Amino acid sequence: MPSNPVLPGFHPDPSICRVDETFYLATSSFEYFPGLPLYRSETLTDWEPIGHALTRESQLDTREARISGGIFAPTLRHHDGTFYVTSTNTSGGGHFVVTADDPAGEWSDPVSVDAPGIDPDLFWDEDTCYFTYFTTDTDRGIEQAEIDPETGELGEQRTVWTGHEDPHAEAPHLYERDGTYYLVVAEGGTSTGHSVMVGRSDDPTGPFESHPDNPILTHRDDFYRDVHATGHADLVTDADGNWWLVCLGTRPRGGFPGWHHLGRETFLAPVSWDEGWPVVADGALPSEIDAAALPGEATPASAGSDPVEHTDTDFSEGRSHEWCYRRTPDRDRYAFTDDGLVLRGGPESLDEPGTTFLARRQTNFDCRIRADLAFDPDPGEEAGLALVMDEGHHYEVGVQRSDGADGSVAVVRVTIGDATDVLARGPVGERVTLGVDATAETYEFRVDGEVVAEARPKYLSTEVAGGFTGVVVGPYAVAESGPAEATPARVERFVYELADG
Repeated sequence: MPSNPVLPGFHPDPSICRVDETFYLATSSFEYFPGLPLYRSETLTDWEPIGHALTRESQLDTREARISGGIFAPTLRHHDGTFYVTSTNTSGGGHFVVTADDPAGEWSDPVSVDAPGIDPDLFWDEDTCYFTYFTTDTDRGIEQAEIDPETGELGEQRTVWTGHEDPHAEAPHLYERDGTYYLVVAEGGTSTGHSVMVGRSDDPTGPFESHPDNPILTHRDDFYRDVHATGHADLVTDADGNWWLVCLGTRPRGGFPGWHHLGRETFLAPVSWDEGWPVVADGALPSEIDAAALPGEATPASAGSDPVEHTDTDFSEGRSHEWCYRRTPDRDRYAFTDDGLVLRGGPESLDEPGTTFLARRQTNFDCRIRADLAFDPDPGEEAGLALVMDEGHHYEVGVQRSDGADGSVAVVRVTIGDATDVLARGPVGERVTLGVDATAETYEFRVDGEVVAEARPKYLSTEVAGGFTGVVVGPYAVAESGPAEATPARVERFVYELADG
């Protein structure tokens, strides 16, 4: 049976649409670059990464973005042969719309939309397009206006929802079914109170009547569930007319109330209808999805698992879609060659924005990560393998050389807030294999196969670090002299695999 989550790891705020028998999905990316990762599936559980909507600096520059700033929740839609994404750049520019004929290809430069808030939605009712968004003002609530999506020009703005229980309602999405219009929103905040609320109306502009059994989905009443914080839902129909819901949730570890470090993940649930209202069975996410109910031909062995659960790369074919940068990068610091990924570090450490760091999401609690590094550093230089939540919360196993030293040493370092501690130090050669063995409760750091230190994932969790993202892992480099004078650090091979793989 396919299992939840269907997109594990840092994949929050999912938005979904269907074209013929193929589903497309986008999630938030915050300060990471490229922005707005995109996935494709015919089954709703086997998701293939196909690229990003924001891949050019002309579309997105997050170099000055705060932690968990940048690109917030998207809405992905298809209308009259064109794909549309609307989202919000909270670090500059506000709401925008981008378009593409092929979601796996190039997307347009952003068209700005002059409206307050976050979480914008696009909905077409015949030739009229509606733009609905969360104002972040509890007196104004969810607002809506007609929009020309080609220019971003808005008509008159009006409030359409001020909350069923919580005036701080967010994440609006609008739908039509059999002549009735449905507004789906999130209430209760983004933590354990997160809930999915529904209203309906005879008109897309409202007024919207609340679902008598709101919330239709929440895990707020049972903190002992495996999944918390369920909400921020989007609906889609399959080719047979069945309705489905995607939403975000978290998987805490460490006992009640627990902590989560993989980030907010994408989950799936079937939706039925009762007296004109959408219903999620038991008002909760299923731990497993009935394979017989899924569209297409799901593969039980892989459904509901990491779309790139096994990475084994020498980087000779460039940066594949699962890889991203912490912020908009200085591309001159990264070279994808037949001999591996060549990094030239800058003066920024992992404590600072702008560090030379290429990463992929940690998408499994139990996994093994290895990086084969060729590096002969000068003093003031370091390169290695890092686990990063943000600039104040990261672990790394790196190679450096001290002034006057005859050779290099491997160093395991942990940074938690204002505190930094070196857990291990030992000599290494010019070629070394750096590794991390992860479980839900521990990270074991390895140098040339030997365990040299361990640390707890807890201190890379949202409950400790805050923010909206999750742990990412990959190679980094630092050089006090700057990239032009830096000794190249060459990652000849990078492996990410399930612990039982």
